[in-house]
Amino acid sequence: MRRAVRRAIIGIAVAGVLALALAGLSYRAWLHRPHASWDGGHVDVVLDSGLAAGAMFAELGAAGVVHRPQLLQLWIKLSGQSTSLRAGEYRFDTPASPLEIVERLKRGDVLLHAVTVPEGLTADEIATRFVEHGFGDEEEWPAAMSRASLIADLDAGAGDLEGYLFPDTYHFQRGTGAGEIVEAMLRRFREVLGADYVERAQAVGLDLREAVTLASMIEAETGLAGERRRISRVFHNRLRRGMRMQCDPTVIYALRRAKRPPRKLTYADLEIESPWNTYRVRGLPVGPIGSPGRASLEAAVDPLDGSELYFVAKPDGGHRFSETLEGHHRAVAEWRAYTRSSR
Repeated sequence: MRRAVRRAIIGIAVAGVLALALAGLSYRAWLHRPHASWDGGHVDVVLDSGLAAGAMFAELGAAGVVHRPQLLQLWIKLSGQSTSLRAGEYRFDTPASPLEIVERLKRGDVLLHAVTVPEGLTADEIATRFVEHGFGDEEEWPAAMSRASLIADLDAGAGDLEGYLFPDTYHFQRGTGAGEIVEAMLRRFREVLGADYVERAQAVGLDLREAVTLASMIEAETGLAGERRRISRVFHNRLRRGMRMQCDPTVIYALRRAKRPPRKLTYADLEIESPWNTYRVRGLPVGPIGSPGRASLEAAVDPLDGSELYFVAKPDGGHRFSETLEGHHRAVAEWRAYTRSSR
C-alpha cells in the first residue's frame, strides 16, 4: 500500500515537473515568437511618460503589437527591468517578439518626425512651421527664440537668435520642446560654420554678425546658385564705397517687425524708420533678416571678383547686373516694361 502511494506521489511529482517544463518551454517560445495583429501597414503607439510597465504592455496589446500582454508583464517583473522602459511614440511596421519589443522600449527607439526648414525663413516663420508640425505652442517659442546667451560667444551683441537657426531637415520625437529644438538648430549652425569662418569673414572686412547678416540678404535676394557670389560682390562694393544697400528684403523684414507685413512693396514702404531698412541706413542692417543656408554663408565671405554696383530682376528670371547707374536705369526700365505688358 505504502509502495503504491509512494509511486503515485512520485508520478504526480514527475507529471508536475514535466508540466512545468513544458510550460516553461512554451513561455520561452512565446517570448521569442513575433506577433502582429494591427490593421494597415503600421501602427503608432504613444506610451505616455509615467506609465507603469504593465500599462505600457496593455497599450501595446490593445494596438495589436503584443499578444497576451499580461505574460510580458510577468516576465518584466521577474527579470527586474520594469523601470528601464522609456516612454514615447513608437511605430511598429513588422511583427516583433515580446523580447524584441522590450529591447526597443529599453533603447527608447521612438518615432522621429521630420521637419524641413527652408533657407531664408525668419525666426517667427521657423516657429510657426514647428508649431504646425505639432512641436510646442505659440506661447513658448518667443522665449526660446530670445535666448541670445546661447550664441554670446559668437555674437555678443545679439538680442535674439535671428539668422543663427540653421535651415535643414530635422528629426525630433513627439513632445520635444521649443528650447531643445532651438539648441539643435544652433548646434547645426556651428557645425556648418566651421572653425575658420570668423577668420574668413574678417579677411573681407566683416565680423561674424555682419557676415551672417549679409548672407541673409543674399539668401533673400536670389535662389540661383550662380548668382549668390555675384550679389555678394555688389553688396561688398557698395559697403566699400559707403553706399546704401537698398535691399528690398530688408524693408520687408522691417515692416514685418513693425507688424505691417506688406502685400506688395510700395515707395512709401521704403521710408519706414527702422535699423533694418537699408534704404535709410547706410551699411548693413542691424542684424540678419532670416536664416541663410550654407551657400549664402559661403558667398558672404567669398564674393565674386567684379566692380558691379547694381542688380535688378530680369524678365526671364535671375538678375541683370550693372556697373553704372545709367546701365542700371536701362535694366530697371526693361523690367518695368515687362511687368506692365504682363498684367
